[in-house]
Amino acid sequence: MMMTLGWFVFMRSTVAPQSQQDEKSWRHPGNNRVGSRPSYQYLGPDDELSTLSGVLYPELTGGPVSLDMLNRMGDRGQAFPLIQGDGVMRGSFVIEGISTTRSEFFQDGSARKIEFSIKLKRVDDNDSSLGNTLLGRTAGNLLGRLGVGKLLNTVGGKLGGLL
Repeated sequence: MMMTLGWFVFMRSTVAPQSQQDEKSWRHPGNNRVGSRPSYQYLGPDDELSTLSGVLYPELTGGPVSLDMLNRMGDRGQAFPLIQGDGVMRGSFVIEGISTTRSEFFQDGSARKIEFSIKLKRVDDNDSSLGNTLLGRTAGNLLGRLGVGKLLNTVGGKLGGLL
């Protein structure tokens, strides 16, 4: 199990991202002043975005059914918790967009290769202080060493088999 978004488990048999790009920014609006540089004020965090991308080969990995499930989740407009495979809770995210490119077709028109990109946007305002972040990472590393990750992998494999 690589990560979960709500009940959707990202792994080889469903959708296994090959890259994850995270983007985080902070707001510093400016106020123009006569004869001086603008003054800036820190207003807090801005959007936090995460883009998952990769390639599916339906003969070997997940395929259109898994992407259809993610599309249905996006259709609901609901926020889902994003939890990394090491147990770190990233926050609540909505699916902002999914793009797919199908190529290398079989005779029946189904794709042998599906490239995908899933755009997620964080929508919660959880306490993400440095202490809590480090505590979450430490707990995730500890649980991983205790073998909880293998247990979650087994559970994720069973859920993935149902998808």
